[in-house]
Amino acid sequence: MTQSSKNKGSQFSKNNPWIELIQTIVTAAVLSLGIRTFIAEARYIPSSSMRPTLEVNDRLIIEKLSYLFREPIRGDVIVFNPTESLKAENFKDAFIKRIIGLPGEIVEVKTGKVYVNGKKISEEYIFEAPDYNYGPSRIPEDEYLVLGDNRNNSYDSHYWGFVPKKKIIGKAFVRFWPFDRLGSLYKQPAYLK
Repeated sequence: MTQSSKNKGSQFSKNNPWIELIQTIVTAAVLSLGIRTFIAEARYIPSSSMRPTLEVNDRLIIEKLSYLFREPIRGDVIVFNPTESLKAENFKDAFIKRIIGLPGEIVEVKTGKVYVNGKKISEEYIFEAPDYNYGPSRIPEDEYLVLGDNRNNSYDSHYWGFVPKKKIIGKAFVRFWPFDRLGSLYKQPAYLK
């Protein structure tokens, strides 16, 4: 092959708009898939279980990096894949709830309050006080107790158990829709009183 025929082949691929379009689309798809898989992804809220913090049809960004560098903490709003007990009930979609109990802690719900290791926690973010009793129950290592902020209308850990760390997809980071509620979801964690 002569030098001029090599140049024509490479010049053809450089100047062909179809080849450039395909290269651009493939590059964008690979970057998008990589970002969604390893860094962040968008999610929407399908139920009222997290009211008032999250409303039906809110759109969120879930970030996936922070738990590579630190453990989840009380107060984090997390998205997680169904646990084994939820899979047994044919749940396939991810859940979103707030972490209330950490590995090794004893959690109890009574008289409309949540207690961790016998101490009441502060919860300014809930819709209303829980009208049920739960526990006391010790959380296994590498697992978390999660509850919805709409305590009396949330299918959460007080029904089906704990969330293993390996099931956590990521932490709810920011709401981007609707625009009038745009902003960070970070709230001071519910520290023990």
